[in-house]
Amino acid sequence: MNSEESNRHDVPQTPPGGKNTVAPEAPASPDSSTPTQPPVGANRQPAAKSPSKRGRSVAAITALAIVAGLALGFLPRWRQSRLTATDTSQLAIPSVSVVSPAKGTNAASLILPAEVKPWLEASIFARANGYLKNWVADIGAHVEVGQQLATIETPDLDQQLEQAKAQLVLSQANLHLAEVTDNRWKELLKTSSVSEQAAAEKAAARETAAASVEADRANMRRLQELVSFQRVVAPFAGTITIRAVDVGDLIVAGSGGKELFHLAQADKLRVYVRVPQIGALSIAPGQAAILTIPEMPDPVLAKVLTTSEAISALSRTLLVQLVVDNSQHRILPYSYGDVRFEEGAANSSSTLPSNTLLFRAGGLQVAVVNSNSVVELQKVQVGRDFGQTVEITGGVAPADRVITNPSDSLVSGIKVQIQPTANPTNTVASK
Repeated sequence: MNSEESNRHDVPQTPPGGKNTVAPEAPASPDSSTPTQPPVGANRQPAAKSPSKRGRSVAAITALAIVAGLALGFLPRWRQSRLTATDTSQLAIPSVSVVSPAKGTNAASLILPAEVKPWLEASIFARANGYLKNWVADIGAHVEVGQQLATIETPDLDQQLEQAKAQLVLSQANLHLAEVTDNRWKELLKTSSVSEQAAAEKAAARETAAASVEADRANMRRLQELVSFQRVVAPFAGTITIRAVDVGDLIVAGSGGKELFHLAQADKLRVYVRVPQIGALSIAPGQAAILTIPEMPDPVLAKVLTTSEAISALSRTLLVQLVVDNSQHRILPYSYGDVRFEEGAANSSSTLPSNTLLFRAGGLQVAVVNSNSVVELQKVQVGRDFGQTVEITGGVAPADRVITNPSDSLVSGIKVQIQPTANPTNTVASK
């Protein structure tokens, strides 16, 4: 816009009469509510729009846009940073799996290996030197007491017996002569025909001869007894389990020679079991037990006969002897079986997996997670080793949560988190 146009707008327009007429302003009445109207013919300028209202709108819109932009850009980053911090804190806490101690079984209710032996058994040796003439009983033969099993030829022993008999006859003759001489010298002593010394010597000679006769008679009886061992007989009723000789074998008397037969009586059986020391006091004579033979479908009732009443220094076990009725001969002697005792005292021990133990300088320890998820190392006392599990006799409670497969660097005071498991009880049963 140029200066002339500006002057035209600024200079009031002259009415047609040529005079500038300005209407006087009417005084404003304070009591009048009617707005003052500009006089007729007065110059009217257009009212300008308020700049503050428009600026506030623009500023509000701009602020909202800025806030929305910041929200769209900052909130995801903030959320991601929070998630990252949470994951990092969780990863810093190691995860562990735990298991609770299982209640230990009674020592007397354990299944223990057992050795089955005959009620009576004997290894039969020869008492006379010679050669086996024949045998009568073979393996598997059921024999009675005193029944002949074999015959031994003893030519040397026979000659010794004949010599002993002849020696006895000679001694008896010498004794008869000594008696006659002694009687005669006693008669001569009455008439003082001989001295008392000579008579005493003849009496002593008689006594010596009598003693010689008794000695020769005893030797003959000994040889007769040895000759009677030509017949090998059974000392008790039973079954021949071993025949170790044959006809013509050289037989040497005594236990240093060859065993002729082995005899076993299996109407009743002795069962030997070694009970660990922890359960030794729970075993008593008359206690019932169950004997299981792998080859037999049904178990057999057994009864405690006696115990050794002493703990073996080598195995730390108590030797227990049981008796089993085998009148039907269903169980073979020298079999292998298992024995489970029906009764026994309660056992307060528990079991844990073998992979929970920590071998430290201070002894065996386990890592227990307390209620605040903090690790505490506790010393434990170990009993029997069952392979995958170990008996714990002290140091842990049934409610403890014990870490499995703990690392060697694990120490007390570390905070851990427990991994969920499929088994809610996390208990391990003993063998």
